[in-house]
Amino acid sequence: MKSNQVLLGLDLGEKRVGLAVTDELGQMAFPLTTLDYQSQSDFIEKLKKVVEEYRVRKIIVGLPKTLKGEIGIAAKKIMKRVEGFRTMLNIEWELWDERLSTKESERVLLSADISRARRKEVQDRLAAQRILQSYLECRNKQGS
Repeated sequence: MKSNQVLLGLDLGEKRVGLAVTDELGQMAFPLTTLDYQSQSDFIEKLKKVVEEYRVRKIIVGLPKTLKGEIGIAAKKIMKRVEGFRTMLNIEWELWDERLSTKESERVLLSADISRARRKEVQDRLAAQRILQSYLECRNKQGS
């Protein structure tokens, strides 16, 4: 990956959206922030600011497939939301299998003995970081 190729990862929840970004070389993912999701237009306006500030070229959205790897109800909801986002924000979007990313983030926070209130505050952005890092690792294995 060339420099200035920042990717943005999203853990898209009903009320909150965790965000993570890569470094410019696309090697590492870092938790960024959590945005409240009140409406599609409000969210897209906030997201546009992040995309501009970090010069994002592509957004990777976690797709919550079932444990069997199938597209279930939750995944269909995410796919529908992302289709709406695509019409409002002209950038490349990609869905990425996020199975267990939120649970994995929660397990890490529990093992670190983080308080419940603090876990809730950081869990979404850590899940976004995990989604984005797994995307990077897969892409690097494939040599792209």
